[in-house]
Amino acid sequence: MPKFKLGLIINPFAGIGGEVALKGSDGAEVRAKALAMGAQKKANFKTRQALEHLAQHRDDIQVFTASGEMGEEVSKSLQFDTQVIYTPDSEQTEAADTQELAGRLLEHKVDLILFAGGDGTARNICDVVTDKSPVIGIPAGCKIHSGVYAITPAAAGRVVEKVVTGQLVSVNESEVKDIDEQLFRQGKVQAKHYGEMLVAGDLHYVQAVKSGGKESQELVLDDIAAQVIEDMEENPSHLYVMGSGSTVAAIMDHLGLDNTLLGVDLIQGKQLLAKDLTAQELVEITIGKPTKLVLTLIGGQGHIFGRGNQQLTPDFLEQIGRENIIVVATKTKLESLAGRPLLVDFGDPLKESGFNGLIKVTTGYRDQVLYPVTNQPSESELRK
Repeated sequence: MPKFKLGLIINPFAGIGGEVALKGSDGAEVRAKALAMGAQKKANFKTRQALEHLAQHRDDIQVFTASGEMGEEVSKSLQFDTQVIYTPDSEQTEAADTQELAGRLLEHKVDLILFAGGDGTARNICDVVTDKSPVIGIPAGCKIHSGVYAITPAAAGRVVEKVVTGQLVSVNESEVKDIDEQLFRQGKVQAKHYGEMLVAGDLHYVQAVKSGGKESQELVLDDIAAQVIEDMEENPSHLYVMGSGSTVAAIMDHLGLDNTLLGVDLIQGKQLLAKDLTAQELVEITIGKPTKLVLTLIGGQGHIFGRGNQQLTPDFLEQIGRENIIVVATKTKLESLAGRPLLVDFGDPLKESGFNGLIKVTTGYRDQVLYPVTNQPSESELRK
């Protein structure tokens, strides 16, 4: 299986104003003053605490980061396969450096972004990343009001370890907040909402459970259907291609629409437009139109493409974009894979490789988990 692509962003100056009572580290003048007063930079130390939890998996991870204290130094010190994709102009990095690195990480299609800083750093990253990649923050700043940070640096490392090792990890929108440092220095706390990012966190069950922590299949399917239908209501002009399988059939049943269990149907505005479409019809009908695909796992090995849904060709998937693919499944169904990744098999390794990495799987109402996809499963993964 391809290496896990971990994006790493460190704000080296995060938190340096705290120990010298400067109430933050925003602004070059404040950082210079803090250093002159003897403040110590601790963001790299805290990042190391997180990365140490991943050291035993270093052979399975490739770290993408910036030079020097923005990530390269600590990553290489722990002997991770490290690729430097950005070099800041100055040793004293600025918000623009954080944002530039975040953008380059998206271009390299990393699986997850791990970053160290405070609320200012989270704001900078949110400006670029929004919901384009899951993130997890290492708390290293003076101000930690945002919900994108783990409780401790070690906790951040444990969450990433779960993702790397294929355990089910929830991903939810969490708020990015920051306070006005000038007012804070005057003893006033005024926090402001700046946006949301998709944050990886510990697995949790929402609503659809019964005694013993087991999912109720009927309730979970109700929740999944409610989430997908809400998405349709928010995007009434979008076409929705409904793939085969019983989980998708449950969504169609909630819509009161006929379903082709072993075929592909098309709906818009919660109304059925066409049934049992061919690959060519799919491409022709959806070209140039906003389109989303809803599908579930097909086959005992966990295939999402290439088994029972050959109508979903690489050309069609490239046309709609990976970001418009909605995978739905119960957590019970995912756990039955025993850690095996989801599989892609078009018979064309080059086209298949574009789907490698993590994908969000809708497992309930406003409940998603991250799960790995590959076109190159190892022998041990196939035997699990």
